[in-house]
Amino acid sequence: MVRSFSNAIARAARSAKGQRTPREERMSSIEKVEFYRHALQEADVEEVRRVLGTLFLTTGPVTKRFEEKFAAYLGRSHAVGTTSCTASLFLSLAALGIGPGDEVIVPAQTFIASANVIVHAGATPVLVDVEPDTALIDPARVAAAITPRTKAVIPVHLYGQMADMRALHDLCAPRGIALIEDAAHGPEARRDGVAPGELGTTASFSFYATKTLTCGEGGAVATDDPALDERLRKLRSHGMSKNAADRYTARYQHWDMELLGYKANLPDVLAALLVHQIDRIDAQRDRREAICQRYEAAFAELPGVDYPKIVEGSRSARHLFTIWVPADHRDEALVDLQERGIGVAVNYRAIHLLTYYRDLLGFERGAFPNAESIGDRTISLPLYPGLTDPEVDRVIEAVRAVSERWR
Repeated sequence: MVRSFSNAIARAARSAKGQRTPREERMSSIEKVEFYRHALQEADVEEVRRVLGTLFLTTGPVTKRFEEKFAAYLGRSHAVGTTSCTASLFLSLAALGIGPGDEVIVPAQTFIASANVIVHAGATPVLVDVEPDTALIDPARVAAAITPRTKAVIPVHLYGQMADMRALHDLCAPRGIALIEDAAHGPEARRDGVAPGELGTTASFSFYATKTLTCGEGGAVATDDPALDERLRKLRSHGMSKNAADRYTARYQHWDMELLGYKANLPDVLAALLVHQIDRIDAQRDRREAICQRYEAAFAELPGVDYPKIVEGSRSARHLFTIWVPADHRDEALVDLQERGIGVAVNYRAIHLLTYYRDLLGFERGAFPNAESIGDRTISLPLYPGLTDPEVDRVIEAVRAVSERWR
């Protein structure tokens, strides 16, 4: 302990002097394969320049243009631009009147936002385990978790692969239970001929910095229900009856506050980055698909390395490529891959073992074994359209080399 503390002090001193440790020197000399690089093009930048030359930077004609184009891509009637997928999920709960006394079922293996919005709405998150081969919410466990207080299920289309929406719809629709899809990992996903939002009450999307469509920060919620669309639009803008474009683009119009809303609207200056990306969305997915197939072929027979399986009849958005390695070697593998110049992440640890949810819900290890096993073994590898074939080769070789430790 004393030696470790002394080493830490020495490292801090070197850092203060601008000196690097031997490990830092090694890592700095290796050309890095970044975990993610965006694929923005000049057309996207030019669209932003055009908006910056107008008087209207907030939610206006460009946001509307994006919403219409995005809804058409999804095959949905309506899409509402928001500040994030998290905001979209929360607004969906609010629009459906879900709050205190209600229960919402959500998988234990997901990003924390999927559960956080339930708590923010005042409802109770009910965690269920996931399928061991896909990490997707298990419809059988959803069925077992339904009570008279269940008002919604939030299926998460993890890594870009859709949950079994047909099974969930058949389970929830007769009971009047809303399906609020967390589609943050890919509007490109399809399963059994179904698109995000087609069988769900709403589907929420993310345009965060690392997503397949990105404007840095942003989101959208799609629905086929016109009344729900109208309510979502009001809720994203303080509950006002008219937005800024309605009030100021012609003669001034008075507005009313019709309900208690929030501030969660997507502005034109961010929507401008998105409108042209939709034209490239499928071609870029195809490139990610090709990379994923190379990864899968390389890792299929590699001892100790597994990965989520793509369900027959499913087209994954291929947002993330995650491998599952032995739990007792995962953390050292993360460090080893980084030292070899490979950008990595963990998507995700089981949420019931995180401090807040452990304290809130009282779960211990063993409550959701599939989610725990996946969360303990997960490493996400670089995956994006600009990843070159030589860079893919480097990732594969690094994983092979690191796996030697546990063979």
